[in-house]
Amino acid sequence: MPTGQDFSHLIALAVSLALGLLVGLQRGWATREQADGTRFAGIRTFALLALAGGVAGVMFADAPGPATVLIAAAAALVIAGYVRDARVNDRVSGTSGVVALLTLVSGLLVGMGERLIGTAIAVVMVLLLAMREQLHGWIDRLSQREVLSIARFALIALVILPLLPDRNFGPFDAWNPRKLWLIVVFVSGFSFAGYFATRIVGAARGIIATAAAGALVSSTAVTASIANRLKEDTIPAPVLAAAISVSSVVMFLRVMVLAGLLAPAALPMLAKLIAPGLVVSLGCAAFHLHRTRFVEAGDTSHEMTIRNPFDIGPALMLTGLVMVLTVASLWVLQNFGDRGLALVLAISGTVDVDSAIITMGGLAGRTLDARTAGLVLAVPVALNTLFKGGVVASVAGWEKGRQGIIPLIASAIAVGLAWLLLR
Repeated sequence: MPTGQDFSHLIALAVSLALGLLVGLQRGWATREQADGTRFAGIRTFALLALAGGVAGVMFADAPGPATVLIAAAAALVIAGYVRDARVNDRVSGTSGVVALLTLVSGLLVGMGERLIGTAIAVVMVLLLAMREQLHGWIDRLSQREVLSIARFALIALVILPLLPDRNFGPFDAWNPRKLWLIVVFVSGFSFAGYFATRIVGAARGIIATAAAGALVSSTAVTASIANRLKEDTIPAPVLAAAISVSSVVMFLRVMVLAGLLAPAALPMLAKLIAPGLVVSLGCAAFHLHRTRFVEAGDTSHEMTIRNPFDIGPALMLTGLVMVLTVASLWVLQNFGDRGLALVLAISGTVDVDSAIITMGGLAGRTLDARTAGLVLAVPVALNTLFKGGVVASVAGWEKGRQGIIPLIASAIAVGLAWLLLR
């Protein structure tokens, strides 16, 4: 009767074979129109490559020499097949060759006991291969400016960030280079998400979808842009009111995500305080979205003005602001207590709530307990919501803008009532 170890080896070989069949199925389908004898490899070859890798992985612990020979021989066959494919088809395409080698490696990892890693490699590889048309379509739609911007984001997130020291210095030990640079990474990341969401959705899907994507960058900027549309009276008010409510919903969710990333200690209390505002915004958004079903929105080809996501300047300015606010907040906290700190963050967060959240990220758990941090942070969220209502009122006026103003005021009041009840 086989031992447990024998069963473990058999399972590893079965998984390796299954992964090879999965990869081979995709490659066979992708090359189904090529004539027999001109394809690099078929479903059986990929299955056997993965199985060979699995066998080598199982053997490696007890017989590393034969296992290495088996892997090397399989890799040599892959290279020989690539050379033949390039000559026969008079073209150079490394996809099948690389896929074959990765299939071999996936089987090897599974056989060596790294089943999760080997499976993940194979599944992600099949997913990328299946998305060939979509990926090529995205590349075709990218401009040179966007490609350069993606490279710049990769530089600041993947190269500069790991090189920065993770220690505090400066007045009150308020500044940590790596955490400060994380601000640049997060702001740029949110900007990229908003920009590309807008690109994918497209203006043809309407103002509401664009507002939701733009709120990932700045709900204040989106609200100001919608207020101009309300003033111009070129698009039905219910559509724009729905856009304002949707952008407010995205703002509340973005605040929770950002707090969870930068000030996790404050998140439980903060979530309790702003959840009523989120619920009110969701209700208003649902109401206005229902109304838009009976309204012809007309021309929705206009695009709202949203902060340029490829300009690193705003992120650097926000970082500088946070550096100043952190020192100021620590000084105020030391000399005037929690109430003074709440005033500083409320003023700074009225226009840009992100700055208050990021500043709190350096204080929560260090100089403030979690409950107080959540209470303090809810104030700028409510004031920022009221501020956006004031922007709509000042730009569009009460008569034209009331459908967008009322949801913002109601959301702010809901947060304020929760604050009074839970403080």
